[in-house]
Amino acid sequence: MSELRWDPLKQHWVIIATERGRRPRDFLVEPEPAELTNCPFCYGNEDKTPGEVHAVRHSGGANASGWKVRVIPNRFPVLRIEGELNSRAYGIYDVMNGIGAHEIIIETPDHNRGLAELSPAEITEVLKAYRSRFLDLRRDTRFRYMVLFKNHGQRAGATLSHSHSQLIAVPLIPPAAATELRVCREHYANKERCLFCDLLDFELQSGDRIVREFGNYVIMTPYASCFPFELRLYPKRHSHDFALSTDGELAELAVALKDMLGRLKSVLKDPPYNFILHTAPPPQPRLGKPEFWSSIEYDYHWHIELVPRLTPIAGFEWGTGFYINPTSPEDAATFLRGAEL
Repeated sequence: MSELRWDPLKQHWVIIATERGRRPRDFLVEPEPAELTNCPFCYGNEDKTPGEVHAVRHSGGANASGWKVRVIPNRFPVLRIEGELNSRAYGIYDVMNGIGAHEIIIETPDHNRGLAELSPAEITEVLKAYRSRFLDLRRDTRFRYMVLFKNHGQRAGATLSHSHSQLIAVPLIPPAAATELRVCREHYANKERCLFCDLLDFELQSGDRIVREFGNYVIMTPYASCFPFELRLYPKRHSHDFALSTDGELAELAVALKDMLGRLKSVLKDPPYNFILHTAPPPQPRLGKPEFWSSIEYDYHWHIELVPRLTPIAGFEWGTGFYINPTSPEDAATFLRGAEL
């Protein structure tokens, strides 16, 4: 029988349609065709992109070959850094100028290697670039939230196959993040415990949805997974802010992230996916709202959310806000634990 499961963090219901019982082979997709155009993210094409704002190099100077990780402004940003917010009313509506930042993190100069194929040392450099850009952008007091995400594959929204991720700074808290932050704050106010830590304690004791456990990290499938083979990667030690991670913590995270991506690639044959790094917003005071962020160091817990793009969102999902998942998270965890790496 199918089950409706409640997600206490995201505050929504999910239908786990267990009678459908879809297995990994049911989701295999055809390989995507190779790009025919000259890739602007490859060595020698640095002049085809905006000037870099950050780079990790083994040789050469700025905006030349010799880099290992390169961060550039998006040539077609969804938000622009220049200008004032000018938040205002428009009749019954609200409007503000499209102020923000939109950056591309090019994870490797090698066009044919994805993040899963990089070594832990190479992934560590990518994570350090994430950290550096978080710390830099949060100094701009116009920015209230940073969204770090990766689109892998055309079905997941990637327009270029060269491995890269994106960071967008926005001038307000997005609704999904606002819900998560509010729920965590309320849980801590009521129980003086982190909701994520409570969740992790339960899942580690249960073990049903644990894919792999490391010294300070754990990979698991969420109890109320919206999509087949959805994954989460959490630090086991409470930490609210990814940008405060040490070099050693990032090195261990790189091992865990490579393991998660490798298992997904092995079981589902390199599916399209999105991952999002959820972390605390910049700790800027909110005028007239002293309660904001007063407990965030204790109530929030950063994490990585990964969603393979295997099933479409159709009319039922749009009309109800429910998601239908034809593969239980327990089955997904079993398949992923058995992956050949």
